[in-house]
Amino acid sequence: MSDVHVCFIGDSFVAGIGDPEHLGWAGRLAARTHCDRVGGTPLSSYNLGVRRQTSAEVAARLVAECRPRLPQGCAAGVVISCGVNDTTAEGSQTRVPVGGSVAALSTALSSCATNGWKVLVVGPPPVDDAAHNARTALVDARFATVCADRGITYVPVLDVLRRDPLWMRQVAEDDGAHPQAEGYALMADLVAPAWDAWVGALRSQGR
Repeated sequence: MSDVHVCFIGDSFVAGIGDPEHLGWAGRLAARTHCDRVGGTPLSSYNLGVRRQTSAEVAARLVAECRPRLPQGCAAGVVISCGVNDTTAEGSQTRVPVGGSVAALSTALSSCATNGWKVLVVGPPPVDDAAHNARTALVDARFATVCADRGITYVPVLDVLRRDPLWMRQVAEDDGAHPQAEGYALMADLVAPAWDAWVGALRSQGR
């Protein structure tokens, strides 16, 4: 039986910025699986979230950072989540145009496929800016299509969280972007059903 190794790669939401417990949604999912030893396969998880990074920057470092953490012989998976920083306005443009975001995610998915890493993609969450969220929704929809075309599970969280008063209140009370522990717990709960199925498939692969 081989270990399950998972890299969470993306932006500040992956890193869990704003969470005083320093878990974020990724840490909560990893803890959930570590405590649930059904199947008996150990989980090694690595958080590779970097604040302010765009999807293009995440895609550019994915292989270099994941390869040492996903050694040969393990059941290897990558959870990708990014896109909010792409849609940040800079003058009359965004940091990354929608087409560039789509290309970056496609590159990241191809890199994972080449290396034999199973992928789960989590969509970008909302911030305390309606116009920013509207731009993110365009990227979110395109990301969902890219993943559907490749048969990869995509977990959208934008619409649910921007209607959730707790998430939006915590984001507004903090820095306008990041929630606190309870907000990240909400996001983890949204992702959990897809995560459980995905990591279960990884555990089966490791047997």
